[in-house]
Amino acid sequence: MKSKVGERRWEILAKDKARDEQQIIKTLLANRGITTKTGRKEFFNPAAPAKIKLKELGISPKSVEKAILRLKKAKKNKEKIFIYGDYDADGICATAIVWECLYSLGFDVLPYIPERFSEGYGINVESVGKLKEADDKFKLVITVDNGIVASKEIEAVNKLGVDVIISDHHQKEATLPKAHAIIYTDRICGAAVAWIFAREILKKFKISSLKFNIQEAIGLSGIGTIADQMPLTGFNRSFAKSGLGELRRTKRPGLLEIYRGSRIDPNTIGTYEVNYIIAPRINAMGRIEHGIDSLRMLCTTSRQKAVELANKLGKVNQLRQKIVEEVLVTARKSFAVEKKQKIIIISNASYHEGVIGLAAGKLVEEFYLPAIVISRGEKISKASARSISGFNIIEAIRHFDDILEAGGGHPMAAGFSILTERIEDFTQKMLLYSAEMVSDDMLSKKLKIDMELDFDQLTPKLHETLKEGEPFGIGNPQPVFMTRNVEVIDSRIVGKEKDHLKLKLKDKGASFWAVGFGMAEAFSDLGPEKKIDVAYNLEENAWNGSVSLELKLKDLRLGR
Repeated sequence: MKSKVGERRWEILAKDKARDEQQIIKTLLANRGITTKTGRKEFFNPAAPAKIKLKELGISPKSVEKAILRLKKAKKNKEKIFIYGDYDADGICATAIVWECLYSLGFDVLPYIPERFSEGYGINVESVGKLKEADDKFKLVITVDNGIVASKEIEAVNKLGVDVIISDHHQKEATLPKAHAIIYTDRICGAAVAWIFAREILKKFKISSLKFNIQEAIGLSGIGTIADQMPLTGFNRSFAKSGLGELRRTKRPGLLEIYRGSRIDPNTIGTYEVNYIIAPRINAMGRIEHGIDSLRMLCTTSRQKAVELANKLGKVNQLRQKIVEEVLVTARKSFAVEKKQKIIIISNASYHEGVIGLAAGKLVEEFYLPAIVISRGEKISKASARSISGFNIIEAIRHFDDILEAGGGHPMAAGFSILTERIEDFTQKMLLYSAEMVSDDMLSKKLKIDMELDFDQLTPKLHETLKEGEPFGIGNPQPVFMTRNVEVIDSRIVGKEKDHLKLKLKDKGASFWAVGFGMAEAFSDLGPEKKIDVAYNLEENAWNGSVSLELKLKDLRLGR
């Protein structure tokens, strides 16, 4: 189940207390693997995406040149081009970037988002064949956020008389597909790879009064970076930080309607708003209906159409939430926690294929075990997996390639298809594999704490400096501090459901209000003059025109 108050083991990353603000910041950066002066400078002032070189990303300049020469040929011969994307937020944003770029340059180009349930992930040979039959001028397809593991499919597409340019970031295999050109790196997300490709294209096709704004499109790559759970350090930090800035300034009618409908203040958009409000709406269409409407929402220039599409995305997202909860109800019933079981593997014909990844993620949160949720089909079943820190789920899945039909993904999230009759065989073998590879230490719930501080060190100046470390996320978590033996001056249960804890805490002559979401269970153990240890984020609270610092509790323990 979810961690209870005081259940997690506190892991304090810095052994010594920091003496001053300078040492606090230095320690925070060291905890994130940044120890050099150059590294610190780049962290606080990340390079603009426009200045990032291909070789720095590991992208082959020769491949990019080859791709652009093929585009020049396509334009000269008036060939039809399809941008073959994916139905998640990263893939939708990548498709929008490359399609808008080429369309503005006068190419005969259309975007194509596959339908999850009938076409599946990645390039579908049958679908490409139908497009070819419909228009014989179709001679080039550009994959975005997919294609790097589609060797068989791309070979078949080539036989149809269609060349392929791959643009992808997923984990590659030993043998690369025989595409015309491959724009590949695993250091950034699919939408960021697409943005880099678009940037290089624009360098070679110089047209005045271009409607496509490459700088504004960084906002879409920012959505992809954050939604695809990329570590927000290095180059990803560049795209996330620049992207959030563009999202706050965007004039895209679709995004503005998403903001309005979900009551987002554009000026305060951060990783939270992307992760929990914007990206889920973009993702919902591909999970439940068809991702093409998410693409239309991003690309439309009509406010009326934007209102219609944003409302549709909102409603489908609500339906998606309901379906996920229904899957979880049955999943919890079918899974009994056993001491020796190191992974959750559940399958059911009733599990909606579009949400099994979300359900797997929720199960990981609840039970803190890797989870694989399988939507059983009559002959072929689809599975989605999510993992815990330390257990590479795609590596584990590929260990059983001989059982599976297809698969791909990342160390923390993956998906695959399997013959329904092989599910039991796969389950038994994966249970044995995980029993050996998932250690007890991996399953120990930990709360990583950056360092110990006293309350008198929590100043507005420190908070302003901490804000310069944004955006926070994977690889660059919001700083977590801890203070020992603080005095409880006041304690209350708050919230509509009475499930949150609000405390007034005092230490070293300084006092702060602290809020613990979902921590009401600890109320009975607290009271005036009680001493507790607290782990927290330092945040700003604005209310009725006044601004003050408060603590967002991560955990608490009775003082020792």
